[in-house]
Amino acid sequence: MITVSVKKNSTESTPSLIRRFTKRVQGSGVVRRAKSIRFHARTVSKNKRRESALRRLSRQQKREEMELLGLAVPRTRGRRK
Repeated sequence: MITVSVKKNSTESTPSLIRRFTKRVQGSGVVRRAKSIRFHARTVSKNKRRESALRRLSRQQKREEMELLGLAVPRTRGRRK
């Protein structure tokens, strides 16, 4: 964790202090790092990926069987007719 601090000089105005603090924060890279990790998703484990793939395949096979039996409407890609 990076901490940024500034102390007000005796002749310094408040806007100048805020401007100096902002520059120091930008220079430290805190904001850039926070934005880069904001939407970072953890990597899914190999077992979870395998389980979801197996579920997806079983649903697909079940759907194909239902279409062959005429119990489900076949899927079409693109525009509906």
